[in-house]
Amino acid sequence: MSTIAATASATSQPRASTREWIAVLAGMIGAFMAILNIQITNASLLDIEGGIGTGVDNGAWISTSYLIGEIVVIPLTAYFSNVFSFRRYILVNAILFPIFSMACAFAHDLGTMIVLRGLQGFAGGVLIPMAFTMVLTKLPKGQQPLGLAIFALSVTFAPAIGPTIGGYLTENYGWQTIFFINTIPSLMMAAALALTLDKQPMQLHLLKEGDWAGIITMAIGLSALQTVLEEGNKEDWFSSPFIVKLSILAFVFLAAFIWIELTVKKPLVKLSLLKQRNFGIGVAVNVLVGVALFGSVYILPQYLGQVQRYNAEQIGNVLAWTGLPQLLLIPLVPMMMKRFDARYIGFLGISIFAISCFMNVMLSADTAGDQFWIPNIVRAIGQALVLTPITAITTAGIAATDAAAASGLTNMLRNLGGAVGTATLGTVLTKREQFHSNIIGQSVTLGRDEVRNRLDQVTGYFMSHGVSDHAVAAQKAVVALGQIVKRQALSMGFSDTFAVIGTVLAIAAIALLFAQKPRAGGGAGAH
Repeated sequence: MSTIAATASATSQPRASTREWIAVLAGMIGAFMAILNIQITNASLLDIEGGIGTGVDNGAWISTSYLIGEIVVIPLTAYFSNVFSFRRYILVNAILFPIFSMACAFAHDLGTMIVLRGLQGFAGGVLIPMAFTMVLTKLPKGQQPLGLAIFALSVTFAPAIGPTIGGYLTENYGWQTIFFINTIPSLMMAAALALTLDKQPMQLHLLKEGDWAGIITMAIGLSALQTVLEEGNKEDWFSSPFIVKLSILAFVFLAAFIWIELTVKKPLVKLSLLKQRNFGIGVAVNVLVGVALFGSVYILPQYLGQVQRYNAEQIGNVLAWTGLPQLLLIPLVPMMMKRFDARYIGFLGISIFAISCFMNVMLSADTAGDQFWIPNIVRAIGQALVLTPITAITTAGIAATDAAAASGLTNMLRNLGGAVGTATLGTVLTKREQFHSNIIGQSVTLGRDEVRNRLDQVTGYFMSHGVSDHAVAAQKAVVALGQIVKRQALSMGFSDTFAVIGTVLAIAAIALLFAQKPRAGGGAGAH
């Protein structure tokens, strides 16, 4: 009897219609493309920098400006989707996203590229929380883990495969082509959403009730904070009046934003959700995972480009092994969650991800693409087990009415973690390279026989290869030795950044264990 009852109960559970699944999957295309475009430029930064005539130090802005646009718009999405209707708002941004993307291909200077990438991020950022919201509102609770797994595939597979796609297109067809890749998927997404989402009336009267003080303070505060993080290293941090002023601006406006959100009747960002134990812990873990997820995909291409002089396609081929295994593993996670505690699956995934980073802490100038194959496979296994259980833990107990607010807050803070992480890791890399360069430089002096012998050997090499003047050959030998020292110091600096990422993940893994066990089925509150 109990078996019959269980079978009857299982068959009586509500299931999403084909129309609802098409809408959810179309939304996932948008989330995938939006997240893909955060990292798609990373393997191609040197080519893009050359194409628009900017220096290496400024190239990170091509990724950062996109992230700023996403971070600012994600928490606005729930509000604006109510004002303009869910269907109209997602369709408009699904069309604007490829338009701004294609416009980036025609940018001829850094300023134009930054503005267009920011606008692209502003349109793309809408697509991420709306896809997440559709999982929590269109799928019944029993099917939400599958929807969350598909969303996890977007969030972890997209940034991993982004540099691979970008590198291949850049090397074979030119860097401009990476900005045309969004066109066809975006049109397919817009068509599917137009056919499956119900029309709703606009509620323009809500514009009068909007938390405009919160919107303005958040936009200014987050933009100022990200600029401080991006420019601080180059400007020598607080020795620069510009950085000091921006830091004060960021602190004042973000403090005002938090105060407004905690006191206003209809807050833009429902910070009170953070009081819920699982949501608060889940969001904190999401932020730390965001640092590692986006930071690792930023640092590894930089190492391969700067130390190993790989071209964009070669960089992409190395990173491909971080993404491809996830296609096989992530769909299995919902089945694992039916048998095992989501907290332990998440803990295992984050721990494996951390181990993969610690495997890269012994880099040298001889560490090339082949040596990253095993760490990247390990990282792929870890990442596949991370996001679905974390999301299930985070959304456990969230009412369906709060789904959009929870989605906006979760996705904003994860991407903010990515933006902060990318900028911070860039600073760590610079400082540690300087540190190691100073240490090595103290040993490489003319007072040591090994150094003089090495310089004599290199001088002889240059003289036997066409340099007739001994003084010129000796000078070239000194320069060559200096480049060797710099390359070794840079390799050690990259090693230290991987150690930082691994440590951040270790903290995230431990923090996740403090969450409560989510109920079977996971996901948000009742459908």
